[in-house]
Amino acid sequence: MKKSTTEEIRERFDNDVERFSNLETGQVATIDATISLELITEASKRIVPNAKNVLDVGCGAGNYTLKMLSKVPNLNATLVDFSQPMLDKAFERVSAATNGTVEIFHGDIREVALSENHFDIILAGAVLHHLRDDEDWETTFEKLFKLLKPGGCLMISDLITQDTELLNEYTWQRYGDYLEGIGGAEYRQKVLDYVEKEDSPRSMNYQLDLMKRVGFSKVEILHKNMCFGAFGGIK
Repeated sequence: MKKSTTEEIRERFDNDVERFSNLETGQVATIDATISLELITEASKRIVPNAKNVLDVGCGAGNYTLKMLSKVPNLNATLVDFSQPMLDKAFERVSAATNGTVEIFHGDIREVALSENHFDIILAGAVLHHLRDDEDWETTFEKLFKLLKPGGCLMISDLITQDTELLNEYTWQRYGDYLEGIGGAEYRQKVLDYVEKEDSPRSMNYQLDLMKRVGFSKVEILHKNMCFGAFGGIK
């Protein structure tokens, strides 16, 4: 199946701002979304307790930065997303929650020009699964590494696969059963068809190995449940 283009993905998010502004209803298809959000932000606070600058990659409506601000108040926040309506909503919500500066960048993290060695914390929530081939993944991780200050952390919460195909089939079957349990067979098929068309997730092992390859000194697994995980690395 031909994957969605960036423009197609952007259009979908442009039209879904209000749903993604609510963690409880906006991410119902994401298993343990609330737990993963808590874990990656709490881990970030503990790794960089005196953080000043946070970068939210694919920030959506700002949920991840808002949670981070509840842990470390008044951070300077840089928000990047290729949906302008999402950015507008995130800017409104985050600006009301911090006395720090809030900057927004409309575009793809692969193309947006940002200062290197600047960010204490980078959050990537449900965004990296839109990357495609190995080169795309590697250049993106290299860029995120360069943007971090030494000692800073990249924390990811995302859709993942398994390296062993038999286990991959099993976890996606379990995920399908979960979807059917909350929305019926039609909802199950709708979500799985959407994932097939739009997403290109990689395994947690793949991403942790890639982090080490581009220079992260430590990598950590915080949580994993079927085809969702929370994990990260320290520069």
